[in-house]
This record gives sequence, structure tokens and C-alpha cells, in this order.
Amino acid sequence: MNNYSERHTAIIVDDNPMARILLRQLLEQIPFITVAAEYDNARDALEALNRSVADLLFLDVEMPGMSGIELLRSLPVKPITILTSGSKGYGPEAYELNVIDYLVKPLYLPRLLMAINKANELLQQKNVYLNGIATEYLFIRENKIIRKLLLDSISLLESMGDYVKIYTSEKTYVVHATLKLLEDRLPVKRFMRVHRSFIVAMDKIDYIEENTLYLKSTPVPLSESYKSAFNRKLNLL
Repeated sequence: MNNYSERHTAIIVDDNPMARILLRQLLEQIPFITVAAEYDNARDALEALNRSVADLLFLDVEMPGMSGIELLRSLPVKPITILTSGSKGYGPEAYELNVIDYLVKPLYLPRLLMAINKANELLQQKNVYLNGIATEYLFIRENKIIRKLLLDSISLLESMGDYVKIYTSEKTYVVHATLKLLEDRLPVKRFMRVHRSFIVAMDKIDYIEENTLYLKSTPVPLSESYKSAFNRKLNLL
């Protein structure tokens, strides 16, 4: 196992009490993972995750009332997620939601460690961007040039399939990346996803009318699935 200097918090969501116990016991053998909470249903977990986001989410797919897939689709800000299931049949939905791994029960420590090591690589990368130089700027590749963009200059990011258009005060840039990748690399206090296709810089919003944000003359849709989290983030008088 690799050496890690940071601990990561994890949430377990599974309606099966024995599955939760087994997973917790396995995670207790991993020194850099702390189980912060457990939930036996997706609705309670959704409420908790809307208040604060853990580093890592272990999420069962098949649960009564609301499934794990439905929970993920309801979250405007998704933690790094490892899906678990007694069936192999949910793979397409899992990877469509950009989960880090998909584990078929029963769980065993070696396979669980493989998933956690993948998650940890992303968490370490995310921490570098949030705590280091990239809190002020990031680098993008534009043709054969690597260009530095000041975060203060960025107002909007728009998904275009496998590309993202970045709007700055000077011009727009198109980079080969996913919106999810850039969302993970931008400071969460300054940028927020407001739609499946858009991330906005909060300080660049001029006004809001119904479900539309205006960045100067540019309208940006505010999706219902992101609206409650967005409203909580507003410094509204």
C-alpha cells in the first residue's frame, strides 16, 4: 500500500446492515480512511450530502425508495463515488455518472484497496489544485502552446462533449477535457456547477432572474437539480 499523509472521510450508504458492517470493518483496516457516517437509505444520505460533502462515498445501487443511481443524479456536488452492488448489471449507469469504481459484492480487501487507491490519486490531485498554485491560475494546452489562465479572469465554463469552452475577460478557449475534470480542479468557494453543461464564477454573476443567471449580457440556465445548492451558496440579504 502507498504511504499517504492525509486522511480522507468516507460515507457509507447501504440498506443492508451486514453489508455496512463488513465495509466499515474493511475500511478500518485502511489507516488513511475515516468513516464519517453511515446511512441505511438514500434520502437521509441525500439530505446529509446536501449539507456537506465527504471525500469519498460508498454507495449501494439497489435500495428501496430511492436507488443509489437516483441519489447520485440528485446531487449537484458529487463526492468521489465507489458504487457497490450484488449485480454486475449497473456498470453502464455507473460510468455514465463518472464514478471512480464499481464493486460487486461481497467485498474483499484487495479489490477494495484497488478502488480506494484510484480514488486517492484523484483526491491528491484535487488537493494540489485547491491548495497550491492553481488556486490563482491554471494551465491549459492551446494547440502547441501551454497557456496560463488567471482564475480571476474566468467567468464561465461550458461543456461541449469531450471539450470545454472557457470564457475569460479577454477571449474564449476550447480545451480537450470534461466539465467534471475542471469542476474537480477549480476552487469550490469561487466556482459552482449550475447546470450539467455550465460552471460559473460566483463573483461574475451580475443578476438572477427566475432560473437564469446573467453574467453581463450572457444568460446561463440554472438547472432545478443544482438550484437548492446554489441558493445556499448565495450571500443573500
